[in-house]
Amino acid sequence: MGTLLNILHVVTAVFIVGPMAVLPMTGMRAIRAGNAGQVLTLATSTFVLSLASLAVVIFGFGAMSLADERFHLSVTTPWILISIVLYIIALIVSLAMVVPIMRRAGHRLQEAEGSRVGAAGTATAGGSSVAARPAGSAMSEYALIGMSSGISAVLLLVVVILMVWKP
Repeated sequence: MGTLLNILHVVTAVFIVGPMAVLPMTGMRAIRAGNAGQVLTLATSTFVLSLASLAVVIFGFGAMSLADERFHLSVTTPWILISIVLYIIALIVSLAMVVPIMRRAGHRLQEAEGSRVGAAGTATAGGSSVAARPAGSAMSEYALIGMSSGISAVLLLVVVILMVWKP
């Protein structure tokens, strides 16, 4: 049973936490492309995967509880405790910063698309139509997503290092 929980712990980490860390970077590309629908979809996917990443913790606790007694593993084992704290911080950053900023960027892009559609029939003094350009907040949203998802990814990387190294 311990082997099964270890396998589930590693597999869920790879297939849930990995995409959770990478999807915001894809969202940044969608912001640059002005694709509101894709940004909103990636925000939702990041949210769902962030919540699903709790399965990694559950399987980890199960594996820890079934570990051989000679390893003396518990929640107070320093590398396990540090990993838990760093994971919680990464989860909070993802749920409280990355996802809301991606959603805000997606909605802003939708509004910009709507205003372009509305302005498409309007001619300027020169006789050409003018497409609305996204507001200046796009770069600040872009930078915030990059910064916060980068922080989350680095924290998750440190957790992986601690899980493998077990200092």
